[in-house]
Amino acid sequence: MTQESSIAHGVDGLVRRRIRALRLAQGLSLGDLAGRAHLSQSTLSRIENGQRRLALDQLVTLARALDTSLDELVEIATEEVVSHPVRDHGLDSLRWRIRHSPDTSILRRRMTEPAPDSSRMRAHPGHEWLVVLSGTLTLLLGEQRHRVRTNQSAEFDTMLPHAFGAEGGPTDVLMIVDPAARRGHREDAAD
Repeated sequence: MTQESSIAHGVDGLVRRRIRALRLAQGLSLGDLAGRAHLSQSTLSRIENGQRRLALDQLVTLARALDTSLDELVEIATEEVVSHPVRDHGLDSLRWRIRHSPDTSILRRRMTEPAPDSSRMRAHPGHEWLVVLSGTLTLLLGEQRHRVRTNQSAEFDTMLPHAFGAEGGPTDVLMIVDPAARRGHREDAAD
């Protein structure tokens, strides 16, 4: 088998698996999808099982019936699956980029200092979500003080003045920060 025919065979199998996976994810039976695509149920079954050749016109019809594009149905995934962190805010913080939402960041911070006093709270546009991986986090949010423990999460609008720090020892936190909040963090770090 040549490399080209091996790739074509791989794409063929991938497309068949995607058709079946999309059908099942949408809760469609073979009969349901066959009706939408104007195919017989046996033809669709043979397409999914590799017993019938994939024809371009059928792929277009199936893509429409599955509410997806032909590109998405036949695209070969060449993206990297594993990503590596970037150091952020010194040695105790890592940042990952979300490939399909590059302005959203995932941050892992190890905090050792207690929360600052309320005069050092900051507000900026955006939204944050965090989960404490280990330890206890003190979250100052407006006039409120929250204690967030291991495996608990917090979500808040960053227009509310906020600050946080470790309570009783080192605290590891995983945060998801939207683009506006990320810009606010960069501006705070520049001050």
